[in-house]
Amino acid sequence: MQRAVFVAGSLAAVAALAAPARAAQWSYKYAHNLPVGHPLHIRTVQMWDEVRTRTGGRLDVTVFPNNQLGADPSALAQLRSGAIQFFTASGGLLGATVPIASIENVGFAFKDSAEAFRAIDGALGAFVRDEIAAKGLIALDRIWDNGMREITTSTKPIRSVDDLAGFKIRTPPGALWIDLFKTLGASPTPIAGAELYLALQTHIVDGQENALAGIEATRLFEVQKYLSFTNHMWAGYWMLANGDAWKSLPADVQSVVAQANARYALMQRRDLALLNVSLADKLHRRGMELIAVDARPFRDKLRPFYAKWKAEFGDRAWSLLERYSGPLA
Repeated sequence: MQRAVFVAGSLAAVAALAAPARAAQWSYKYAHNLPVGHPLHIRTVQMWDEVRTRTGGRLDVTVFPNNQLGADPSALAQLRSGAIQFFTASGGLLGATVPIASIENVGFAFKDSAEAFRAIDGALGAFVRDEIAAKGLIALDRIWDNGMREITTSTKPIRSVDDLAGFKIRTPPGALWIDLFKTLGASPTPIAGAELYLALQTHIVDGQENALAGIEATRLFEVQKYLSFTNHMWAGYWMLANGDAWKSLPADVQSVVAQANARYALMQRRDLALLNVSLADKLHRRGMELIAVDARPFRDKLRPFYAKWKAEFGDRAWSLLERYSGPLA
């Protein structure tokens, strides 16, 4: 009898090893627009691995980096339709669907990322998340960091606001971005991130604006000579979920995802802060000329811009912004 039990148990063990793993109950897709070396990609891979483990494989999310599923506008459309279930989108991109989301990109509102996080982790961010939910999307608590944005150029350095007069600069396809640089006197051209390198290489535009990690990760130092530290804007990445896909998950799985997002977003913020300490020197060693800029004349020129966007966003949202930034208009 003991031998029979042993043989039966052994056969069962072999069968279990040979059998394929149980398919996930929910197989979802997550897309983002950054290269695989960026801290956001590294931490989101870890995040979804943890979610898979903690849900016992019930939720299996595949990560698609670097616009693999389409440029940002296409990916956002796929998120809304349900073809993609998770997507990290900047407020500027999301602003076409949820106008208030682009309030994070108001020029010279935040002096650094820490001040931006106080606002977006606080009352301003809660207000924005409610507006996103009203459009059928879910924005998870704790935004991921893109960082303070700087201007790079190939033809001349930007040392003062006057140097932007008529300058051909690429911006993301967001109304606030375009209006910001028009008000500063530049000639902004909206171009999707996946097309940026070629646009700079062929001089469709002569400059662009981006965070340091984005400049380095997409190798823009190969087609740009000057880096001006304007700190003109902060930008983050909301972890967005399709509303129907999110609601199909039971509460315990939603809780695992929300907890993992909050934890790994904070890790990514620290990663990016540490990375930025070394990036300026690294970009300089790769041939870029670094230029310190006095931001006050830029901000002084933005009074009409602030007045316009205060009216666009409304008094409540603007007062929440100024609670953290101080008076703007």
